[in-house]
Amino acid sequence: MNPQLVAKYRPYPQVDLPDRVWPSNRIEKAPIWCSVDLRDGNQALIQPMSLEKKLDMFRLLTKIGFKEIEVGFPSASEVEYEFTRKLIEDDLIPDDVEIQVLTQARDHLIRKTFESVKGAKKAIVHLYNSTSVLQRRVVFHMNKKEIIELGVHGAQMLKEEEKKYPETSFRYQYSPESFTGTELEFSLEICEAVMDVLEPTPDNKVIVNLPATVEMSTPNIYADQIEWFCRNMKNRESVIISLHTHNDRGCAVAATELGLMAGGERVEGTLFGNGERTGNVDIITLALNMFTQGVNPELDVSNINRLVDTYERVTRIDVPVRQPYAGELVYTAFSGSHQDAIKKGMDSIEGSQSPIWAVPYLPIDPSDVGRTYESIIRINSQSGKGGVAYILDKEYGFILPKAMQPEFGAVIQRLTDKLGRELFNHEIESAFTQEYLSCMQPYDLKGFNVVKRHFGSESGGSSAEIEAHLAVAGEKVVLEAKGNGPLDAFCNAIKKHVTGPFVLRQYHEHALNSGSSATAVTYIEIEQPNGKRYWGAGIDTDIIVSSIRAVLSSLNRVSK
Repeated sequence: MNPQLVAKYRPYPQVDLPDRVWPSNRIEKAPIWCSVDLRDGNQALIQPMSLEKKLDMFRLLTKIGFKEIEVGFPSASEVEYEFTRKLIEDDLIPDDVEIQVLTQARDHLIRKTFESVKGAKKAIVHLYNSTSVLQRRVVFHMNKKEIIELGVHGAQMLKEEEKKYPETSFRYQYSPESFTGTELEFSLEICEAVMDVLEPTPDNKVIVNLPATVEMSTPNIYADQIEWFCRNMKNRESVIISLHTHNDRGCAVAATELGLMAGGERVEGTLFGNGERTGNVDIITLALNMFTQGVNPELDVSNINRLVDTYERVTRIDVPVRQPYAGELVYTAFSGSHQDAIKKGMDSIEGSQSPIWAVPYLPIDPSDVGRTYESIIRINSQSGKGGVAYILDKEYGFILPKAMQPEFGAVIQRLTDKLGRELFNHEIESAFTQEYLSCMQPYDLKGFNVVKRHFGSESGGSSAEIEAHLAVAGEKVVLEAKGNGPLDAFCNAIKKHVTGPFVLRQYHEHALNSGSSATAVTYIEIEQPNGKRYWGAGIDTDIIVSSIRAVLSSLNRVSK
């Protein structure tokens, strides 16, 4: 970038607020949420939502738990007007939901806006006019006095139109559009002038919405503006301070969070940050950020996949794979060290009595938003033994001994290098089966019988006599032997008559399922005379037979 171009820009002015208190505050409860998805469904999409898609979005928003929903700009579009009428005439608005409609401070637009909500039980009429320095000078060619007169006249029109619709309980919201581009003192002056007309009380508050229509500063300056405004406005007890941040600098979530710490009580935003330019603040991220801090967001986002599916269908915009909380890959680790830490964290959680979530690299339990654990660890060439073991455990029930994990991890590493891509879970399970469970050459068990068991007494220890039928390189072999137990007897026999010496170094077993037909899996490591070690695995409903199969599996892997 040409360094001389920076001369075109100026730093955003700071707020003179040396005794600011918001940095010491914390968010302890959910704000009032207001979705503006349906307004931006027509203003900010390449292909605006149809009436049916707007209905789908409205149903989703009510299902999530929004109690205030801006349903559109009915004076600006016939679709918006028809949608508002349909909600009212077909009685589609839940009793605990208040619709909000947007209008500019122009007489004919205000009249049509009130017509659009005729018959509604309750409604918020959102009035705005632009107040920024730049728009006053470049767009409207109006001075401060004229801008105030426009806002005040709009408020007067609201009060006049209200009288025509006594069946509806109205509340009002005023926005000095481009608040962040307006002098603080002038923003306060025009808001108080509008409030003088609307005459709010503590029991009938007006909403003063302070939008970062264009995000122009760092989030801390927006918070300073909110705190300054809250400190200096009159009749503060009669006002709800609402925040409406855009994401031009990529800081809308941070600006909103700091704005709430500075005195904001209400948040306008959209699902996944849809909106003009870089979008509005993402309410899903805000809500789940609160959730991770132990604050009830009072929105139900427990089925994040449903939210994503509906959003993508009605907006035709994809949710990025790295979108906080909702993206396809946000709970996924490919790195071996990350996978190992996650596996250990999950094991710790399962063995703990503490209700507190504490797993490395996962700030939230994926199951809390309806994601399965399948997506937490995915395997590619960068993955490690811990991730592979996690997949086998969580998806297929195989709990590999820790000492066995490097050996199978190397098997998967070779496979990912060969294929040059991520492995699906079923491919990992298939590789395990092929490497250990289906490894039947040159030794294959055809039959096994414990002929006699002698249990320990004062005169001696336990012993067993066995008979095993094998296929050795296709030839039938019958082994008969004695030992301290069935496994010891079998190992004695096969070493003496078939394979030669080896040492059984490690033995692990567990059940794959429960009940009378439970299947046992056994993992055995043997050591050859040359010091090389090989793992094997076997499965059977009989634990003795599964251990014999595991020995043969390890011996077959010696011959590979």
